Amino acid sequence: MIITPPGFEIAIDLVLDDDAIAHVFVRDSLVQFSDSPGALPWRFYRELGLVPERVHSLGVHEGRRHVAVGLAEPPGEGGRIRIDLPHGLAAQNLRSWYGVVDDATLAIGMRAVQVLEWDRTHRFCGACGTPTHQDPNERAKRCPSCGLTVYPRITPAMMVLVTRGRELLLGRGINFPPGRYSALAGFMEAGETVEDTIHREVFEETNVQVKDLRYFGSQSWPFPNSLMLAYFAEYAGGDMRANPTELADAQWFTPEDLPQLPPRMSISRALIEARLAELRAG
Repeated sequence: MIITPPGFEIAIDLVLDDDAIAHVFVRDSLVQFSDSPGALPWRFYRELGLVPERVHSLGVHEGRRHVAVGLAEPPGEGGRIRIDLPHGLAAQNLRSWYGVVDDATLAIGMRAVQVLEWDRTHRFCGACGTPTHQDPNERAKRCPSCGLTVYPRITPAMMVLVTRGRELLLGRGINFPPGRYSALAGFMEAGETVEDTIHREVFEETNVQVKDLRYFGSQSWPFPNSLMLAYFAEYAGGDMRANPTELADAQWFTPEDLPQLPPRMSISRALIEARLAELRAG
């Protein structure tokens, strides 16, 4: 499970210079040196001719300043982004760098991509269309015409692992890789509590009712801007059947017969492993 590294301090007033650690992106693709992936100062990228289009201060970790850098996005065919990088550099989404880049760099990169995406999608006021200005004192975009203030968007979503005795209810999302199952998840609707969302989503997806909700933890999930709130729950009733508009499949699994699980970077994997540990401990 990827979380903000201990000791990281937010700072919004850092500048991009040669010594600042640069988290370089083309849209949501993190740029790294193929032969030595990891956190590197901006000088290494600058010397290869990269030119920043958007720059945002992130914070300080272990005495090093970290800055998010967004490169220009040359248009490609069919509206896709064409990524042309100097030899030795590669750009891939954050999931692809898991297990290759260290967890601290990946966690700060998750923060960087959300800030850059917020900056890209709020260059103009959503109320009147006027170009926005960056507030110098906080992470906010302000409209000089109507005064609308927009902060980085965070979209809350719930995740819940339902158990029935020793059985775990796992679902396979429509877009999951073949064979992979996970805890159930869904986005909150306006006016809902997290608990409301859990009851609604579990029933909509599997026709199952739940009880005894128990909070587990949370994780930032920047694909593109979610906050996952994870819970345990107990089965309360209903004949389980997967809703085909929500899931490709859902099944009850025992600890001895588990399917392919999500990668360890995700809170869903941590949630499942925590419950398995509880079951083993009786």
